[in-house]
Amino acid sequence: MQALDGTDTRLLSALAEDPRKTVVALAQQLGLSRNTVQARLAQLEKKHVFLSFERRINPASLGYPLMAFISVHVQQQKLTRLAGQLAEIPEILEGYGLTGSADLLLRVVAVDAEDLFRINGKILACDGVERADTALAMGELIPFRVQPLLERGSARG
Repeated sequence: MQALDGTDTRLLSALAEDPRKTVVALAQQLGLSRNTVQARLAQLEKKHVFLSFERRINPASLGYPLMAFISVHVQQQKLTRLAGQLAEIPEILEGYGLTGSADLLLRVVAVDAEDLFRINGKILACDGVERADTALAMGELIPFRVQPLLERGSARG
């Protein structure tokens, strides 16, 4: 991916501050023309800089207040097929392939402990899963953020 310049990082910082700002408001704030802001936003979109809106929806508001991280140990030769099976479990929000002792890290939500037990059982029932270790998320200490990286990028550029 091509590096972003100072104007891009300033635009992204303004959007991170208030994602509902209009193109006109962004242009005024940044001292740019409306056309420049629109063109930059279109280029950022093409570069896949923006994540899906879906990532901003709190699962707790959908009735899933419990979050856990599940480290999964798998048979490597079955990993590709296994990823497809795991993607069919709706409570798995995201999954990452890892180096180290575990092969996958899944972020999972559940209604309660009993529901988490059920979800864990579905994961363990998938062909290729050898074992799973579950850690309950007690609270978010550092929310997802990119603002410090944007600030660092602006300082570099």
